[in-house]
Amino acid sequence: MRVLAAGDAALLVETGDLPAAHRLHAALRAADIPGVLDVVPGEATVLVSVDPARCDLGRLAARLPSLPPAGYGSQDVTVEIPVVYDGEDLDEVAELTGLTRAAVVARHSACTYVVAYLGFAPGFAYLTGLDPLLHLPRRPTPRTAVAAGSVAIAGPYTSVYPSRSPGGWHLLGHTDTPLWNTHRTQPSLLTPGMRVVFSPILTPETCPGGPAGA
Repeated sequence: MRVLAAGDAALLVETGDLPAAHRLHAALRAADIPGVLDVVPGEATVLVSVDPARCDLGRLAARLPSLPPAGYGSQDVTVEIPVVYDGEDLDEVAELTGLTRAAVVARHSACTYVVAYLGFAPGFAYLTGLDPLLHLPRRPTPRTAVAAGSVAIAGPYTSVYPSRSPGGWHLLGHTDTPLWNTHRTQPSLLTPGMRVVFSPILTPETCPGGPAGA
């Protein structure tokens, strides 16, 4: 664990990997330290924002390695998201990976993903666990607008666009499940540590036309 100052009101903790980031996030939440305003996990970091008048950064930094472990409640939650695999890039992804359309759908929907962290836009969750055969770089030219509910992949991640926004990920399909709703107590459907599975919705237009192998 490496603790760095991030200005005069925050610490950036380099944890080394995602599980350690989730453990520290949970431990800080459970500790409920006076003056700590927010705890934001990344893939291998945790940002801790504080009120400097109530929390001394030096003392907090010294305390972090000895925080008692805490269970991460989100790890016990699995969210199922129904998907219609009709994305604009499905054929291109199949061509780039050497798979059939059906195989792309089968591989994407066969995985159980873990929410690594949220970023880019409110409710946009970076999900780890994508089949390595589906690891593709972002599109060379991003779209100026991607519809809310679009299910996409880029690099080692998959995600669902929670709102209409620009985006350069490969679009595999869409879901009607709302990922971000400010009227909920917890606006984001997904939070770090949750498990996510995608269940295909078959329609006449999306029924696989070939084998789901290779």
